[in-house]
Amino acid sequence: MSRHSGPPGQPDQPQPGERDAWPAVSARKNRRRRVVLADPRGRGRVLRTIIELEEQTSVGEKLIRDLIKQQLKTAFLLGGGTLLLLASLPVLFYLLPGLADVELLGVRLPWVLLGLLPFPLLYGVGYAYRRLAESHEHDFVSSVDR
Repeated sequence: MSRHSGPPGQPDQPQPGERDAWPAVSARKNRRRRVVLADPRGRGRVLRTIIELEEQTSVGEKLIRDLIKQQLKTAFLLGGGTLLLLASLPVLFYLLPGLADVELLGVRLPWVLLGLLPFPLLYGVGYAYRRLAESHEHDFVSSVDR
């Protein structure tokens, strides 16, 4: 319990020695407060940009086209890099036939690299793409909200 005990739902009453320091309950209720919900200065421009996006005006189409271009560029870079890495493994084993005879835990190196490497690699590339796509979308939303 608090040191001010009163009925539930009622404001706490001060102790007799503290009455002079506490304003009356009615004085506390009449005190005015200013509530600011948002900054009105930049709201018109944000609203205008959102309307342009929803109505698919030329400006809204340009913003969305730039977002799609950025995400497509990221997808092609990550996909191309992954494809290049995985396609270079057979070429590497062809050019260096000595690597094909190396064994790890009784299994030849080409089987280990071609059978096990793609799974964590593709998972990592997918994770990186998702993070980058979310970053692009966050940048897009923050540029619209400015």
